Amino acid sequence: MKPLFFLSLILVILTSCSPNKAPETKHHSNFHFAKVDKSTFGKTELVYIPIYSDIYYIDTKHTFSLTATLSIRNTSFKDSIYVFAIDYYNSGGEKIRRYNESTLLVKPMESVDFVVENKDDTGGVGANFVVEWGAKPEAQRPYFQGVMIGTSGQQGISFTTEGIVIQK
Repeated sequence: MKPLFFLSLILVILTSCSPNKAPETKHHSNFHFAKVDKSTFGKTELVYIPIYSDIYYIDTKHTFSLTATLSIRNTSFKDSIYVFAIDYYNSGGEKIRRYNESTLLVKPMESVDFVVENKDDTGGVGANFVVEWGAKPEAQRPYFQGVMIGTSGQQGISFTTEGIVIQK
């Protein structure tokens, strides 16, 4: 019985020790990928979406942690869109990570989402996403939205932000 206990204890200790790193991004979407040349698209844009991984309360010394979701929604009934890059920046303007390594295909009326977990404070109060996307010239612009939510005890906060085109 003692050897089993000590083996279990050692396994728990070994698996609980891990290097400090930013939490992995979670998503709930089933992604579709496409091999395309973005120079062939008649419409490409960079879109800026403000995201708050935490927000000030009381004063600048106190922050409230939030879970943030980036939602990319294809608003077309007939045209697909292609997402070339999803980059996450912190308050200092430094790129923290890229969320996709391949071009995402977002089919008509489909949505994809990316979650910055509550415990991920790498972005700060001025975090943002910059998304590069493209489509046929006649395609509708997708809808880019940030959704933030946080709870602590009986307190809760939630709000949304919208993306703005920063480069055509």
